[in-house]
Amino acid sequence: MIRNGIIPSTPVYYNTETNQIVKEQDYLELNKELDLKAICTFAACGFFLDDDTHFIGVKALKPATEYQLNGDIITQKRKYFSWYNEPRNISLAEATKEFAEVFQQTVDRLSLNKEVILPLSGGLDSRSLAAALKHRNPVKAYSYEFEGGESETWYSKKIAKAESFSFTSYKIKKGYLWRKIDELGKLNNCTSEFTHPRQMAVIDDIEKLGNCFFLGHWGDVLFDGMGVADDLSFDEQVNVLYKKVLKKGGEQLGIVLWEFWKLDGDFSSYLKNRISSLLAEINIPNANSRIRAFKSMYWAPRWTSSNMSIFRRNSQIAVPYYDDAICEFICTIPEKLLNARQIQIEYLKIYAPELAKITWQGHGLDLYHYQNFHKWHNIPNRLVGKLKRTLAKQNNISRNWELQFLGEQNISSLNSYIYNDSFNQFVDKSIVKKCYKDFVKDGVYNSHPLSILLTLSTFHRLRNK
Repeated sequence: MIRNGIIPSTPVYYNTETNQIVKEQDYLELNKELDLKAICTFAACGFFLDDDTHFIGVKALKPATEYQLNGDIITQKRKYFSWYNEPRNISLAEATKEFAEVFQQTVDRLSLNKEVILPLSGGLDSRSLAAALKHRNPVKAYSYEFEGGESETWYSKKIAKAESFSFTSYKIKKGYLWRKIDELGKLNNCTSEFTHPRQMAVIDDIEKLGNCFFLGHWGDVLFDGMGVADDLSFDEQVNVLYKKVLKKGGEQLGIVLWEFWKLDGDFSSYLKNRISSLLAEINIPNANSRIRAFKSMYWAPRWTSSNMSIFRRNSQIAVPYYDDAICEFICTIPEKLLNARQIQIEYLKIYAPELAKITWQGHGLDLYHYQNFHKWHNIPNRLVGKLKRTLAKQNNISRNWELQFLGEQNISSLNSYIYNDSFNQFVDKSIVKKCYKDFVKDGVYNSHPLSILLTLSTFHRLRNK
């Protein structure tokens, strides 16, 4: 049996004609017709929606579903969980205590007999993991920052020191992608665009630290509000999600590819109708809870999880916030307590005060004082911080695509992938030229389409070797 988690961390595919499981290493070698509509969605969003793949007749296993197997053939399936919203009348203190118990049990179970490798940042999710792992040995922590970028490891070093974890910092070097691109394409099967997984640059080193990566993904979604009114109408929820799933410049690329491949209808209507149909299947009246459920069902498994394959290359992974127990806990918590990361903040203040005293990255203050960030007496500090960030962005590399797409050598490598006769039969050279021209004008807005073209080019090349 395959029991696919409520939020799966590992994609599993199957052939819809034979019900046969497709091994990850065989995915790129499938002799199947391409699903061009799904690829247009991938181009716009950076991930495949629902159970879509590159191919017609190949689907991903659904979350929260058990699959009975005979050999590698699916014989039966049963959905064992549906997201719900049944908030209890509990206080923040009670919710925090319950979270601490469930979270600690989850971390203890997943870390048992493991040599833990802990990626750290200045946020709350990995910091909470550090608190729960405090009494586990050994724990080896690490962080990384861009070559030529501002120092991002300051927070991580503080957290590791507070918990007496060993700590290693790494530099993500310019142009690392071109040495790693084929391996990355085979690891994630080109189901995620290539400029985000910077861990690929240092995976050879960090996987030597232990045998199990503890990843803090998705805590920021589960333990925060979705920024809408609880009674937001269904149509407005669809519009919110439509805007959320689209990457910068993604919708236009989806439209251009849709028209180039002469697909029926129009892309924007197709994608919005897909979102509407999927959202309608989630029977939750509260808009924030419903949107969170949608993101957890369709965004986390196909976007967030896709590059976890890098960590799984030679090691195990543990994703505590993905755990079924955490997901079920969330379904019983009032939205007012899930807003603004309250539970995680209270958890750290109560159970790891030494970590709560460390500055929360992006907020300028620690967890005891961050709410003062927007008060009038903090205006001078805010102005100084904003000036420093502005100067840093002007003088330092702050985005991963800047390491891969800027500079003569990077441009030469990029052009060798996106300008070649074979790929340009699949995606016309005029589309490539337009995307690159737009990128030169505004890299911040148009790096995603360029990265998607690079990913599609790599997919095309690897499956036609």
